[in-house]
Amino acid sequence: MTVGVHPLAGFDKLLHYKVPETLRAQVAVGSLVRVPILNRQLLGIVGEISEPKDFPVDRLKSVAAVVYPFPALPPDLLGLARWMSGYYAAKLDGIIEAMLPAAVRNAASLKQEKLLSVTRPLDAEELAALTKRAPAQAKLYAFLAQQFKPQKKSLVLSRLDVTAAVVTALVKRGFVREEERRVERIAYSDDWSTGEVVASQPHRLNVEQQAAVDALSVKITEGKFGVTLLHGITGSGKTEVYLRAIHDALAAGGGVIFLVPEVALTPQTVARLRGRLEAIAPDHRCVVWHSHLSEGERIDGWLALATGEARVVVGARSAIFAPVHNLKLIVVDEEHEPAYKQDETPRYHGRDVAVMRAKLTGALCLLGSATPSLESFSNAQAGKYGLLELKERVDARKLPHIDIVDMKIEVMRQRGFTSLSGKLVDAMHDRFAKREQTILFINRRGYSSSMLCTKCGHVEECPHCSITMTYHRADERLRCHLCAHERDAPARCPSCGAPEIRWRGMGTQRVEEAVRRVLPKARIERIDADTMSKKNRFRELLSEFRAGKIDVLVGTQMIGKGLDFPNVTLVGLIDADISMHIPDFRANERTFQLLVQVAGRAGRGDRAGEVIVQTFTPQAEAIQFSRHADFAGFAASELKMRKDFRYPPYRHLIHHLFRGPSEEKLKFYTEQWARHVEKALGARVELRGPAPSPIEKIKDEYRYQVWYFIDGVTRVIADLNALRLAFAWPDDITQVLDVDPVNLS
Repeated sequence: MTVGVHPLAGFDKLLHYKVPETLRAQVAVGSLVRVPILNRQLLGIVGEISEPKDFPVDRLKSVAAVVYPFPALPPDLLGLARWMSGYYAAKLDGIIEAMLPAAVRNAASLKQEKLLSVTRPLDAEELAALTKRAPAQAKLYAFLAQQFKPQKKSLVLSRLDVTAAVVTALVKRGFVREEERRVERIAYSDDWSTGEVVASQPHRLNVEQQAAVDALSVKITEGKFGVTLLHGITGSGKTEVYLRAIHDALAAGGGVIFLVPEVALTPQTVARLRGRLEAIAPDHRCVVWHSHLSEGERIDGWLALATGEARVVVGARSAIFAPVHNLKLIVVDEEHEPAYKQDETPRYHGRDVAVMRAKLTGALCLLGSATPSLESFSNAQAGKYGLLELKERVDARKLPHIDIVDMKIEVMRQRGFTSLSGKLVDAMHDRFAKREQTILFINRRGYSSSMLCTKCGHVEECPHCSITMTYHRADERLRCHLCAHERDAPARCPSCGAPEIRWRGMGTQRVEEAVRRVLPKARIERIDADTMSKKNRFRELLSEFRAGKIDVLVGTQMIGKGLDFPNVTLVGLIDADISMHIPDFRANERTFQLLVQVAGRAGRGDRAGEVIVQTFTPQAEAIQFSRHADFAGFAASELKMRKDFRYPPYRHLIHHLFRGPSEEKLKFYTEQWARHVEKALGARVELRGPAPSPIEKIKDEYRYQVWYFIDGVTRVIADLNALRLAFAWPDDITQVLDVDPVNLS
């Protein structure tokens, strides 16, 4: 018996090995094995079981070991890895490594604990004799005899103040049994005490929800591949629809993957799933999967899924690779979120990979959003995806009232730049007096976006990147959020020496400071990447906010979506223009999505909500359409523009980025490359560039880019990648292909 193995060590090809007789029963396609390569034993995945052609078997090396007694990559995941390798022009070994957590590849140790219990009851005479001869043993035995279940050895020894020798003596006498069992480290196992668990009983469905649940139930029962877009306005009860669909999938004996865009949203989602599913049936366990888990939590969760002990996994982007058995349903919540796109190799999109995995397993892929991506909405309009709509909020709750504040007028009224308009300040005072809560959102951390000398115009920039440095007032430091370079903020202009150097723009720190001035008695907290350094700090703050211990929450996109707080009646968007004026054809779409999602945090309880949007461009389409949560109107307008310019979803994009230390050399080679591609691929590709990237330099490397507009990725990507690999690139130029990019910088 021989196998073809995909090594996880930079070998992008199949290597063949013999399988010793002792290992044959354990080896299957997808098994994680150790194989000899260049006098080392490396890990690999069995890709096929076959006899190699034109090669004598006796000259093959042997598989050294099988790491797990079951396939680490089920057939559907192995097929998915191969598809991703072709579609994203990425090496197969890198994709397989992305699918297998490091703790799994390293065969991380399992946590064991020893338990003690009595083997048989002692009569009074035996116990008296034991007490006389060995009082410590009698004390331990008497304690264990009173327990209803085995006790942890370490806890018993500590509580009774006895030594391990006492246990050994009782075990030798046959009075006590010592056994060892595996302890599973369950992520977020303490969520029951955080106040984030929803009721275990299902909510009553309205007419729209019931229609959606019925339609999804039919699809799950059919057991055929399909994609359905659930378009529901904020607060329309999409989560309840998800939960009903998950219950149907589990009832059909299947497994479920539930994707959320942000790791921060995982605790709330896990609490909801556990509160509902595990109350119905204890075996409906919910495993957490994301990059912030400890090694122990990761290996234990993976084993629970791989062995079939658990059938539901919830997590961020990489949870799509979880080894779920008999996959019946994949839910992609907030499917429009850019966070689903991986910005490191392999540069996959979690939503698109979810659709492909569902296709490979015959599962239903359910995409949900209040503001769907135009790609998904276009597919639904074309009939490629099913479409279900929820147009009303649950319990007839009204959408929040949205006020638009023209900051040009506000600046004139207050005679200078301000982060808080008079209307927003008055509304915050009103909510504080009523003991209601407020969320203020600004998509920029730090105190100010930059420091500017008002005398000579000097701006403090990062010496390694072509961006301004962000001013953090808390410690008077300037930081680059690209390369992490930092230095003290200057008291005088480094260029002309004038003391008139000031900050401009604003960030979360500056907004927090402004709120403390206008609401000195309010309890205010800030949530952004700078304040969330502790592992569980985000969960702690959300629990405090839910409990009413915080009056005003200031934050970035971390609080802009997915969170449900009934006492929040006011949401303020400090600067709605930040995401609009960037060189990206998706700028309007992202602004609309952001405004609608953030506005949806208000009025989710019994009281009506209000949203105040501060902007310098109040007439912008994205702002006006979001004012009425008019997705259909916005989509029609934006899709017309996309069609006129043949942008996605009407064509695909491939972004080709080039990096190097010499700008002149980089420009020369990218120009040579562009001519080479145009000659080789001709009319199959519309090429734009090369041109400097919007951020021209990061970490002392210059950046150039080329764009390929194509009708279909699979028609071009193999030839483009072959040309790229064959081209004579210098060693100091790095290049990256990004298929279907979402970040154009």
